[in-house]
Amino acid sequence: MKCPYCGRNKDGVIDSRVAKNGSSVRRRRECLKCGRRFTTYEYVERNPLMVIKKDGRREHFDRQKLVNGLTKACEKRPVSVEAIDRLADTIERTLEKKHDREVASKEIGELVMKSLHSLDEIAYVRFASVYRQFKDVGQFVKELKKFLK
Repeated sequence: MKCPYCGRNKDGVIDSRVAKNGSSVRRRRECLKCGRRFTTYEYVERNPLMVIKKDGRREHFDRQKLVNGLTKACEKRPVSVEAIDRLADTIERTLEKKHDREVASKEIGELVMKSLHSLDEIAYVRFASVYRQFKDVGQFVKELKKFLK
């Protein structure tokens, strides 16, 4: 592993442990040249999940885009970064279990809305307003009425 501080490729593993619900291995390393310590994670390499967009284009699933959307919806809400990360992990695992290669963006959006509904009501409404592309207040009120039922 290349040291992020000095760039040398020689290091020693100080500690290894299972991380993130058994889906990765966390390794604490020490560079043999500069002596600084750093952490690495090892993940199982999976087949890339392709997202089918509304216009028919396909692109690789990007977890960071998912996290960014969740973070934006939860902005200024009492939702921790850890809760957002756990939610993203759950959504990603659900998609990987259910789909082998491709998933429609619509299904991802619905899964995110369902997940946010149980996490934070305001974050749910914020995400729904962008995801459903409300054109006027009437559509927004209609969605709120469904939510209140």
